[in-house]
Amino acid sequence: MVRGGEVRMPPVHNNSAEYCRSVAVDPDRLPRHIAIIMDGNGRWAVERGNERIEGHLRGADVVRATVTECCKLGIEQLTLYCFSAENWKRPAAEVEFLMALLKQYLLDERQLILDQNIRFRVIGRREGIPADVQAEMDESIRLSAGNTGLTLCLAINYGSRMEIVDAVRALAERVKRGELAPNAIDEEDISGALYTSGMRDPDLLIRTAGEMRISNYLLWQISYAELWVTQICWPEFDAETLHDACRSFAGRDRRFGGLENIRGAV
Repeated sequence: MVRGGEVRMPPVHNNSAEYCRSVAVDPDRLPRHIAIIMDGNGRWAVERGNERIEGHLRGADVVRATVTECCKLGIEQLTLYCFSAENWKRPAAEVEFLMALLKQYLLDERQLILDQNIRFRVIGRREGIPADVQAEMDESIRLSAGNTGLTLCLAINYGSRMEIVDAVRALAERVKRGELAPNAIDEEDISGALYTSGMRDPDLLIRTAGEMRISNYLLWQISYAELWVTQICWPEFDAETLHDACRSFAGRDRRFGGLENIRGAV
């Protein structure tokens, strides 16, 4: 796994580089992994006198557009916070709708995933997710396993503290079996026991709707991620907003705790 302080520049396909320049985004200073907290769907709908589900429907369309834009830019991975472990506390009717919407998204977007060479992944606990939704998740994972473009990762029934608890339990089992000495456990062991094992850490964390909190999302993985918050609610997030976030990222100095200026190192 590539750790946060390693200086590497992202490989950029020629077509992606040309597109980046056409929209005034530096192709050599892109975040390789973008994580997004997609907030404000219900708020956006209510402010317009609609039911909250209208915001979720609009939000699903924005997911498709954002995935497509990341492919055009040449982003390596996009991780979206779709449904948190805490979201089960919402009204039963809304939760049921969100699960149905997720299933429909997986069905509707499968061909797009395959056509755009996207590799699909899911992180989070499977408990509580309807069996038919799990089946569609697994099918998209299976069909896209050999793809080599953007990795699209959906965080579903996900909570970072829960993830860390599961990682600790897994490491404890290894210690119990004599496979690992307690004093030998290091950061790589912990990273390897997380749901995100094998993925690089996010370089850029975007949050919509202006909320200034992390909401139990990728707490271990975003240790050195750049944070970018917009007042725009997720249903109004568009390509230009994504470009703004990438431009902001490109202009920051990422020293990873050191003093040497390694501006733009990703």
